[in-house]
Amino acid sequence: MAGDSDNPSPVRAMTSPRGSGPAASPTKIKDEPLWEVDEETLNSGACGFTAEKIFCNNSASVAYTYDDVIMMPGHIHFALHEVDISTQLTKNIKLKAPFVSSPMDTVTESKMAIEMALQGGIGIIHSNYSIEAQAAEVYKVKKYKNGFITDPVCLSPTNTVEDVIDIKHSFGYSGIPITDTGKMGGKLVGIISNRDTSFVDDLSVKVSEFMSPRDKLTVAKEGVSLEEANELLKESKKGKLPVVNEDDELVALIARTDLQKNRDFPRASKNEKSKQLLVGASIGTRPEDRDRATALVEAGVDVIVVDSSQGDSTYQLEIIEHLKEAHPSVDVIGGNVVTPTQALHLIQAGADGLRVGMGIGSICTTQEVCAVGRAQASAVYHVAKFARKYGVPIVADGGIKSTGHITKALACGASCVMMGSMLAGTDEAPGEYFYQDGVRLKRYRGMGSLEAMQKGSEKRYVWDNNKTAVKVAQGVSGAVEDKGSLRRYIPYLIQGVRHGMQDAGVDSLQDAKEKLYGGGLRFEIRSPAAQKEGGVHGLHSYQKRLY
Repeated sequence: MAGDSDNPSPVRAMTSPRGSGPAASPTKIKDEPLWEVDEETLNSGACGFTAEKIFCNNSASVAYTYDDVIMMPGHIHFALHEVDISTQLTKNIKLKAPFVSSPMDTVTESKMAIEMALQGGIGIIHSNYSIEAQAAEVYKVKKYKNGFITDPVCLSPTNTVEDVIDIKHSFGYSGIPITDTGKMGGKLVGIISNRDTSFVDDLSVKVSEFMSPRDKLTVAKEGVSLEEANELLKESKKGKLPVVNEDDELVALIARTDLQKNRDFPRASKNEKSKQLLVGASIGTRPEDRDRATALVEAGVDVIVVDSSQGDSTYQLEIIEHLKEAHPSVDVIGGNVVTPTQALHLIQAGADGLRVGMGIGSICTTQEVCAVGRAQASAVYHVAKFARKYGVPIVADGGIKSTGHITKALACGASCVMMGSMLAGTDEAPGEYFYQDGVRLKRYRGMGSLEAMQKGSEKRYVWDNNKTAVKVAQGVSGAVEDKGSLRRYIPYLIQGVRHGMQDAGVDSLQDAKEKLYGGGLRFEIRSPAAQKEGGVHGLHSYQKRLY
């Protein structure tokens, strides 16, 4: 009889969770919890292997890529929309989507960073700029979704239509408060909008002749909450709401478009107090990068990424220590690293997050040229497992070619993924589209390519204050196909990751980590034939559409 000691049952009732999906499941059959397979079957590998077995008990001393591993399915007891993909970028910064755009000059400028933040991720502004230009890019992001705009562009009554048009071309808006001094803090005397200038042909006409005067304006008093100010703006049906103090001096401005952005982008990554979009920026490890960091902090940057191909250097440790001392309110991500030894040094220096990956990007040749690096799935697992002891999240940087790779990176312990080529072909990436053989493309290059090095990224790869006569490229230049707008592409990535997590039986990234380290998340290694079988095969021709 099943259950007798002489004839042990091949299954057991699930009475205590051990980290597996079914153990935590509320699903029941005839009021009985789901059964678990017996230990013999579980330990045989019939249900896959634990990450510990795959990556640590590795007698062959093999490192694995994302394509090498596959996840075993788990029990599904939750709907797709219930999968929670919110995560920690750093110790102190939380995102609603685990996506980070790479600090590359063909990937992330302010336009990309804005859209990434609106979609729940974050963009890292590249450092192939002058200090002033990079800080200006950060400033554009911070001012895009403003809440209270505390330093709006103002004009005086004596300015002209031409000045209004110049501001519109420079900043992209034409709703401008008018103060007696033409500056923030001056007495409010009016406001102008796009419709006020639409029918004025003479560019020399003064603002005072067509502005909406003070007595026609709806204003809020200093001390008003953002919610109260937003209600006033809705009631007034105006585009802008000035906020004034007791002396009727302008102290802030609220834009109606920000209300619309809040409605249209509920996942947006924002500072909880200011409601500004979150943005990061990269710096190098040279002495002048301390000045760059100061300028970025003044522009409002939320996180600084120390950008280096090999992060375990005296130079990086010194700059992380400096950043944490000089700018304690700004989080710092160190890297790149691929081993716990590297990671430990950066954690000791004060890093709030780690960037993991070396030589595995589609345009990176570091492993080929320098013979140093690591396969990415192994790197992510080992560094994430180690950094977890110190409460430091890791960002899996590079090697991402699909939503499946994103899901695998997260399942191996990453808190976020950093993407370059995946985002380079979008509308928001820098550069113009061009056609080649009938295919719409955009330029994409590694920061280790000679072209990028000539623009300033050499400091990411060379640790020498002397002029380097010979540059050794660690990347290439190429092109990627058009992927359309991030407003369609990021939701596709989010849904793809949710599907993967649901199939694996995990309902959140936190759940994935608990099952990863508890033995409930199971993997196998795929042979080359299995990898081929797992893709499209056996067809004469096909068309692959992402969404």
